[in-house]
Amino acid sequence: MCKNEPGKYTCRCPFGMQGNALERCQISRWVTIVPATIGGALFIMFVCTLVFTKWQRRRIKEKNFHRNRGELLKHQRIQIFTETELAKSTSNYDDSNKLGEGGFGSVYKARLAGGSVVAVKKPRDVHKSLIKGDFQHELQIVMQLNHKNVVKLHGICLETRIPLLVYEYVSNGTLFQHIYQNASTILRLWKNRLRIAVEAALALEYMHSCADPPIIHGDIKSVNILLDQNYSVKVSDFGLSVLISPNHSHIVTNEIQGTLGYMDPEYLTTGMLTIKSDVYSFGVVLVELLTGKKPTSFITKSEESINIIHYFISSVKDKTLSDVINLDAASEDEMERVGMVAEIAMKCLDPSGARRPAMREVAEQLARINREFDSSTVEENNEETETVQGRLIEG
Repeated sequence: MCKNEPGKYTCRCPFGMQGNALERCQISRWVTIVPATIGGALFIMFVCTLVFTKWQRRRIKEKNFHRNRGELLKHQRIQIFTETELAKSTSNYDDSNKLGEGGFGSVYKARLAGGSVVAVKKPRDVHKSLIKGDFQHELQIVMQLNHKNVVKLHGICLETRIPLLVYEYVSNGTLFQHIYQNASTILRLWKNRLRIAVEAALALEYMHSCADPPIIHGDIKSVNILLDQNYSVKVSDFGLSVLISPNHSHIVTNEIQGTLGYMDPEYLTTGMLTIKSDVYSFGVVLVELLTGKKPTSFITKSEESINIIHYFISSVKDKTLSDVINLDAASEDEMERVGMVAEIAMKCLDPSGARRPAMREVAEQLARINREFDSSTVEENNEETETVQGRLIEG
């Protein structure tokens, strides 16, 4: 970079260079020393930040593990998963692996390192179940649930502020999907609808009568009734479940929780949640199985809109059940069984919890109807076989 002056000219090297500008400029040593020094400092800061972040994350995980009583739970017969392991198995909880979402949180399909497939339940950061102050005791009870029609808990991750639950993966979706979304072939047959009702009732009977202490599910609905590869029932989602001590018959809640259309009207008015609240919700599920209608839907009759639950109850009382039943080409014997199940549903939907039957009674009645239906079907098949054989002999 040169400049004219009287009788001569002068030249200087560009910024960051030094030497005789008329001959050759060289990079200044400060240009190499200063950036190298700054770069080295930045690199050291980056490494320190990375180390500190990893240390802090590990410290938080250890803190969560101890706060969630990991030292106690790791000696139980349940697998303990790490947060990193579950994040990797769900592709960092990618939406493509999301199986469902509810008030408690989201459920993701996960493929573990060994190849087995599970469902990871990732709760929201804040949830009312923690406010009860007895989450660990509730978790211990849920771990002990052992019934073929209840989703099995495989493991737990205690490194997060709220534990992540790892359940068995149930492959055939929810009852809700089969009723309303899938155009399901499984529900075209009455015997399958009846079997699903029986298995769901047995799961609730187990929770109410066999678990110690008894468990109120608190959110029975068709979304929480899963179907496995054999289309057998698996009751799921215990996010709103509560435990009943031997000295109490109900739980008084400060805030009403549940799903509109399935909630016990007595619970809505009093705030008292009982095992009979589950009975009411189960009655709603029976109505869904029989009518194919959502519990919040309405039927228009004589220019008047009537909620499907009320319409169903009046249809049972008026002996006009065929007007509301969603069952194609049902035989006379099937319609007789449908009527029996409808009567049970109506009893479950009684506004008074005291008048509703216990789940043990409901399960026994449904199981008896199912056995009688199976035996009558076998007899009909035997008669048809004998008739065909007789015709062949005559021929």
